Amino acid sequence: MQNLFYVYIMTNTRNTVLYTGITNNLRRRVQEHKRGTAGSFTSQYKVVKLIYFEAFPKAWLAIGREKQIKAGSRRKKIALIESKNPTWRDLADDLA
Repeated sequence: MQNLFYVYIMTNTRNTVLYTGITNNLRRRVQEHKRGTAGSFTSQYKVVKLIYFEAFPKAWLAIGREKQIKAGSRRKKIALIESKNPTWRDLADDLA
């Protein structure tokens, strides 16, 4: 089985905070966010909803994409999210 690397964007329940991250196990990482054990920023701002992700075959590709997304404006991130998830639904349910 091929290892994939994921770039993801999560938000809080009111969709006011956008957090971009990278992981090699998206299901586990999303659960850490939902439990509040992913880190101080995401715990403080209750970043619990997966709204966007991309998969890559190599870590360096995912790291490059993460940097590209993080460097973009909030408007660009919203456009990216809405291009694939216009209703901002929690995509974590699709990972099961």
